[in-house]
Amino acid sequence: MSAASELLRIDRARSAERIRREVETLTGPAFTRSQTSICRYAYTPEYRRTLDHFTAAFEQIGYTVAEDAVGNLVAQNVPAGERVFGLGSHCDSNRNGGPWDGTLGVVVALEVCRLAAEHALELPLRAISFLEEEGSGFGQMLLGSRIAAGRVTDADLTEHVRALDDGRPFAAHAAEAGYAPDRWREASRTLDDLDGWIETHIEQARTLQDEGLALGIVETIAGYVHADVEIRGRADHAGGTPMDARVDALAVAGEVVLELERRAREAGNATVGTVGELAVEPGLINAIPGGVRLSLDVRGPDGDAVRGVVDGLVAFAEAAGARRGATVAYAERQQLAPTPMDGAIVDALAGAAAAAGVAHKRMISGAAHDTMCVADRAPTAMLFVPCRDGISHAPDESADPADAALAAEVALNALLRLRAAR
Repeated sequence: MSAASELLRIDRARSAERIRREVETLTGPAFTRSQTSICRYAYTPEYRRTLDHFTAAFEQIGYTVAEDAVGNLVAQNVPAGERVFGLGSHCDSNRNGGPWDGTLGVVVALEVCRLAAEHALELPLRAISFLEEEGSGFGQMLLGSRIAAGRVTDADLTEHVRALDDGRPFAAHAAEAGYAPDRWREASRTLDDLDGWIETHIEQARTLQDEGLALGIVETIAGYVHADVEIRGRADHAGGTPMDARVDALAVAGEVVLELERRAREAGNATVGTVGELAVEPGLINAIPGGVRLSLDVRGPDGDAVRGVVDGLVAFAEAAGARRGATVAYAERQQLAPTPMDGAIVDALAGAAAAAGVAHKRMISGAAHDTMCVADRAPTAMLFVPCRDGISHAPDESADPADAALAAEVALNALLRLRAAR
C-alpha cells in the first residue's frame, strides 16, 4: 500500500469536540493553583490530578501507563522494547498561564491515540507528558526532558536545581512525591525505541493567524542562552548625593537593556533578546540603587548569532559599568543550541497537510520545547496551531479546537506515511 493511499479522513468535528472538552476540563479548579489563571507545576496536588486525568484517559483506550523515576508520564500501546512513534508535550504551566500551552500537545497525542485505536490502525504509539517544561516549580526549563536525555548531573538534582517555593533541592521534592530521583538515569528509557517524535504546540506568536494558516510545520527550534548580569554600584541618599558623585547600578542596567535590544535587532536572522527580571537594591524611592540583577534571555535559530549577542552585551556591560565606577558580573544559567528537525518527518507532515487540504507553512520556533531534548535520541518534528493574537503564557491564551483536530489528523497521516516508508 502506498503512503498516499493511506490518507485517513477523520471526523474533524468529533475530534475538535473531544479536544475542546479535554482542555476545558483541565481549566477546572482541581487542576490549577490560581483562581485567575492556569498554574500547575511539578509535585503539586493540581499537577498530580492532571497526570491522573491523563492516566485514566489513556487506560480507557487500552494503553499501559507508567511514570519514570522523576515523574515523566509515559503511555504506550505495545510492550516495552518494541519500536514506537512518539507524541506528546507537557501539562505543567507557567505561574500565570493559559489553558493551551503544553497541555494541547498532550491532548492532541491522546486524540491521535484514540483515532488510531478507533480505526484499528495497529500503529505502535507512545505518548509522553514531560515534567517541568516551564520551570515554574524549579526555575529550570525543559527539566523532565533534559533528565530523560541525560543533560543533567547528580549535583544538579541534589544541589543546584531548587524549588522556587521553599528552596529545597529537586531530589528532595521528587522523593517526597514518591519518585526515585537517585535513579534518574533510568528515565532515559522514556526515550528508548523511538522511530520518530511529533510534538504539537500553540505557535506562541501570530504568524499563522496573520497569514490565515491552520498549521505550522517547524523546521528548526531556536537555541537560547539564559543568564544573569549583576551590577554593583553604591547605594547613597537620593537627595544628598550630587549627580556627578553617583555610582548608580540601575543607570548601568538601563544602558544594558537598551543595548540588548539594539544588538538583537542588528544580529537579524530571527534573533531576539529579552530582559524579563530586574531586581533592584535597596529598592527604596529615596535611595540610589547600589545593586541590580537583570536576567538575559537571548534566542535564535543561529547559535553563533545568539552567542555573539551575549558576548558582545557582556563586554558592553563591563565597559558601561567601568565608566560609572560600577562592577559587572555575568553568570550563565542554561544554554541550548538550535535544534534542526528531521527532514523526513517534516516532509511527511507537509505531505499529509497538503493531501488533507490544510493550509500550512514551514517555519521556525522561537520558543524552546521538550522536542529539543528528544532530538538527542530520535528524529523529531513539531506542529504549530495558531493562537489568538499570539498570546501565550497568559490567562487569555486561546486556540481553536478545530485547528487542533487538523493537527491530530495531519500527525496521524504523517505517521502512516512514515510507517509505509520503513
